Amino acid sequence: MSDQIKHECGIAFIRLLKPLSYYQEKYGTALYGLNKLYLLMEKQHNRGQDGAGIATIKLDVKPGHRYISRYRSMAQNAVADIFGYVHNKFVDIQNDTPELMQDAEWLKQNVSFIGEVLLGHLRYGTHGKNSIENCHPFLRQNNWMTRNLVIAGNFNMTNVDELLEQLYELGQHPKEQADTVTVLEKIGHFLDDENQELFDTYKKEGLSNVEITHKISENLNIAHILRRSAKTWDGGYAISGIVGNGDAFVLRDPSGIRPAYFYQDDEIVVAASERPAIQTAFNVGFNEVQEIKPGHALIVKKNGTVTQEIFREPQEKRACSFERIYFSRGSDAAIYRERKQLGRLLIDQILKSVNSDLKNTVFSFIPNTAEISFYGLVEGLHKYIKKVQKDTLIGRKDALSDQELDELLSMAPRVEKLAIKDVKLRTFITADADRKEMVAHVYDTTYVVIKNDVDTLVAVDDSIVRGTTLKQSIIKIIDRLHPKKIIIVSSAPQIRYPDCYGIDMSKLGQFVAFEAAIQLLKARGMENIIDEVYVKCKASLLLPKEEIINHVKDIYRPFTQEEISAQITKIITPKDTIAEVEVIYQTLDNLHIACPEHTGDWYFSGNYPTPGGNRVVNKAFVNWREGSDQRAY
Repeated sequence: MSDQIKHECGIAFIRLLKPLSYYQEKYGTALYGLNKLYLLMEKQHNRGQDGAGIATIKLDVKPGHRYISRYRSMAQNAVADIFGYVHNKFVDIQNDTPELMQDAEWLKQNVSFIGEVLLGHLRYGTHGKNSIENCHPFLRQNNWMTRNLVIAGNFNMTNVDELLEQLYELGQHPKEQADTVTVLEKIGHFLDDENQELFDTYKKEGLSNVEITHKISENLNIAHILRRSAKTWDGGYAISGIVGNGDAFVLRDPSGIRPAYFYQDDEIVVAASERPAIQTAFNVGFNEVQEIKPGHALIVKKNGTVTQEIFREPQEKRACSFERIYFSRGSDAAIYRERKQLGRLLIDQILKSVNSDLKNTVFSFIPNTAEISFYGLVEGLHKYIKKVQKDTLIGRKDALSDQELDELLSMAPRVEKLAIKDVKLRTFITADADRKEMVAHVYDTTYVVIKNDVDTLVAVDDSIVRGTTLKQSIIKIIDRLHPKKIIIVSSAPQIRYPDCYGIDMSKLGQFVAFEAAIQLLKARGMENIIDEVYVKCKASLLLPKEEIINHVKDIYRPFTQEEISAQITKIITPKDTIAEVEVIYQTLDNLHIACPEHTGDWYFSGNYPTPGGNRVVNKAFVNWREGSDQRAY
């Protein structure tokens, strides 16, 4: 993606099902769980670089001994910083009494972070303050073991105000207006309720308080707690939590918006935001890693029992397609196939734009994240060329001359790497004029591969959000190569609507597609539509969210995709550009062909999977119209 955007976040959960001594004997270290947690987090570092954190819980620790450990970091390489901090605890032991490193039980009793339940989190701060207090895992502490709660998640709730009001009605006074706090306190409240109900029941049976404590730990109904907690949540979420006694869960929203995968065998249960992280860390196959079902919670009881239970009625699965296009790592076998297919499906539009003149067309890609789609495009071009060759050989009645035959058989797409990002160059200057000058040099280019004023350059991007980098840097650099025409191709459709489920795309005014539509309305004397949409959006905010529809669709309704693409081309083309410029976008239909299992496309289509999404998009329009820079949720 030429425009950088952020998204929240990555989770890593591990539950060791055997005693620590088992891993010491089989794998040669009692730090097996910690080492695997480090791998899980490093293999998902793409999901969060603003901070990270881990928490561990030891099972069956005697009263008076610490059993919960947590450490969070905002260092530049937060994961390495965290595990450096943890492993420093073992340096003196290794140097002074190395035999104790072989004693798993001693390590558990005497060193923090040696536990059977482990939780890690990587954070991308989309809107919240970037401070250590905003780093997960979050901890809710209590002197009762079964009332302690640790959570970490990849989520955004659209109805934080409503959830806060519910906490007020319960008599709570949350310290912060944030969805993380509301989720923690909501689950914590019903965890407290469950504890109290069980306590009262066992007290009536005449059990002692010590006996009751053990009975509560055995009989906590995690699924029941989650059902009560999540009843009114509106958003996209994958949340992992651990209760102080060792009960744990990983839950996924009813529409399956945010990703969550798990693997289990007789030694371990592991969950993460991305499948390849699990595959790599535990050396298991693609089919051995399963998705957590929408509306379900993977629950691991303290006794090691593993179930997947419904906590919210599953809805139509609307898994985020942006995970497939951009966010998740392309090492996932399914994502790799889908990204290549996205590239292949652009062939017809590109061939039409270059008049099928492959001889004078050079193909390249811009950011590295577009590379896989580019491979798919090139494969599609080879297939097209083979068809041309076959049709020509079969269809020609007269014999081809040697020159004609040589030309036909030598047909091949011209593929070059032209735009190379200089990762060492930082745009650290804050003054706008100076910063624009720096941005213009973030990319380097390869010279002497374009025929001056003859070749068309086709550059694949995986998505275009704001178009800023294209305008300030990439097109200027490519234009210096003197192509006849520059075609920027997005393997994703036009981003028209804000996301409210975890991606940093909340303000309508930042989308180049929205800017293009507004310009077209004004140019064609249709400004009344802007006013009408504002009135409808403003009025809708007084309705219950379940009754709200997306009125912002009316902004785009008068125009075809091609008309908006043409206007986007005008917006992103620098004034002094010599080459002709064109922008081509993937179609929604082709997106669904490429990613049939991930139909969440609200940022392209405006079809939000939860009622809160429609409220957010209308509020975003009101904010834009009123000149407010606030986010809409």
